[in-house]
Amino acid sequence: MVVEDDVVTRRLLCNAIDLEPSLRLASAFGSVNDALHGLEQEGIELLLTDLGLPDGSGLEIIRHCRRVLPEADIMVITMSSEESQVFACIEAGASGYVLKEAGHADIVRAIMDLRAGGSPISPMIARKVLARMRSTRTSGDESLSTEMPGLTRRESAILELISRGGSFAKVAAALSLSVSTVQTHVKRIYGKLSVHSRSEAVFEAHRRGLLRFEPELDTKPSNPEPTEPDKMGSPDP
Repeated sequence: MVVEDDVVTRRLLCNAIDLEPSLRLASAFGSVNDALHGLEQEGIELLLTDLGLPDGSGLEIIRHCRRVLPEADIMVITMSSEESQVFACIEAGASGYVLKEAGHADIVRAIMDLRAGGSPISPMIARKVLARMRSTRTSGDESLSTEMPGLTRRESAILELISRGGSFAKVAAALSLSVSTVQTHVKRIYGKLSVHSRSEAVFEAHRRGLLRFEPELDTKPSNPEPTEPDKMGSPDP
């Protein structure tokens, strides 16, 4: 589903999606109300939304999509690089944040990356996210340590690989697991961190000191690799 109020931009985005054989455009809307109604009617797998809409904010659409279609991927496409907007979208459940200046071909590649398990973020936005993470990390907030959930060794390994920009397929290949097992672990990680998306999980894990390095948020599309049958289907004790 594409939500964009500018008619020309919406048409260009829809045409670019139609030209990609692996994607199918479900619907396109130009307002918050129409998009909210559309989410109730259609079982979409990916939402691509602008933020500045004539009857409200795309944030409302993101939150509603997360409620009614929790498994759907969500990517923001906007002109705004304002830090508060970026983090509001991540907290609401967006897994990608791409500026319109990226160009329509790059936006389609970002969609493919998102579908492959990545979290595409424009370089300018990634820099702001990392700066906020460093600021939070050095702020000395001791209260975070008491909130830190217990992650198993397997969950920690998966979380670190995801934070480096790895898709579910790449993580599965690196750990000799099936993609479905990686997805199961990721859902458990989301639950422990009280988050709803990959990018939000990376941000929250870094905020709580669960990551040992700076995450690579500006990821590139990757080709899924074949994985061996799962040999570790249950979480570590």
